[in-house]
Amino acid sequence: MQKLKNKELKRLSTEEFKKAEKLPIVLVLDNIRSLNNVGSAFRTADAFLIKKIILCGVTGCPPNKEIEKTALGATNSVVWNYAKTTMEAIKELRENNYLIYAVEQADKSMKLNEIDFTTDAGIAFVFGNEVYGVEQGVIDESDGVIEIPQFGTKHSLNVSVSMGIVLWEFVKNKLNS
Repeated sequence: MQKLKNKELKRLSTEEFKKAEKLPIVLVLDNIRSLNNVGSAFRTADAFLIKKIILCGVTGCPPNKEIEKTALGATNSVVWNYAKTTMEAIKELRENNYLIYAVEQADKSMKLNEIDFTTDAGIAFVFGNEVYGVEQGVIDESDGVIEIPQFGTKHSLNVSVSMGIVLWEFVKNKLNS
């Protein structure tokens, strides 16, 4: 087995990425404090060819060298916009017929591995603040709450790790349908 060189990966150029058909997914970042986590969101969004990211509240926005450290240029390929509040973003998504799923631990959450994502509707995944999680008002307005099963002593995953897991599960579901 031989590791592939970058040119052998046949990645899209930024222009090709912008023209490519995207998965109908929007990432909503609900007051994410860490600029590294924001950069990671861009990089993960690029990897999975998602439609866009909405940065809400205190979430940092490009251009920013701290975001770019982990985004590695994905801020140039992934469409994004800013909303003053996450509720404002939810309202816009509802007007465009998106299903809204908060990624959080809640009393009536659905386990990620038990969800059937075979829908043609657009889906927005809301990821919350590193300390406080997704705002309760946003959970109240969501179509559902998705929980990533965990088995260790910690009660949460880093938000950027959660984004990768949720997006992969969605993409895996699409690839197998």
